[in-house]
Amino acid sequence: MVSIEVPAEYGYCVLVAVFSIFMLIWKAMKVGGARKEFKVGYPTMYHKNNDHFNCYQRAHQNTLENYPQFLILLLLGGFYNPIVSAAGGAIWCVGRIVYALGYYTGDPKKRINGSFAYIGLFAMLYCTVRLATGMLEWF
Repeated sequence: MVSIEVPAEYGYCVLVAVFSIFMLIWKAMKVGGARKEFKVGYPTMYHKNNDHFNCYQRAHQNTLENYPQFLILLLLGGFYNPIVSAAGGAIWCVGRIVYALGYYTGDPKKRINGSFAYIGLFAMLYCTVRLATGMLEWF
């Protein structure tokens, strides 16, 4: 049986998880504002003629599609190294904000400015893989 001790620094991972919730709320509010601005009513998810609105919706939806992986990597990786995992999580969140701001311009190519979020994702992935290999006593 393997026991995992929760280091005090794990609190940073919890704070990043909370920050990520505020990031999601901000994105939801931006979509709500875009609905009013572009006159796109519910339940329409994507507008067939308004790509600018679709950019707002897509920025939010894409983050929601990636959010479960983010949380798993952040919270599990934090058991291995909470500082690296929390820093990776913060980088991912900021990258997703920059991604959205680029998308909100209406030019989807500008979303690429947030691609540095992958640095954070890979840091969390590394920590999670090291947690697993340590538990299995491979390394």
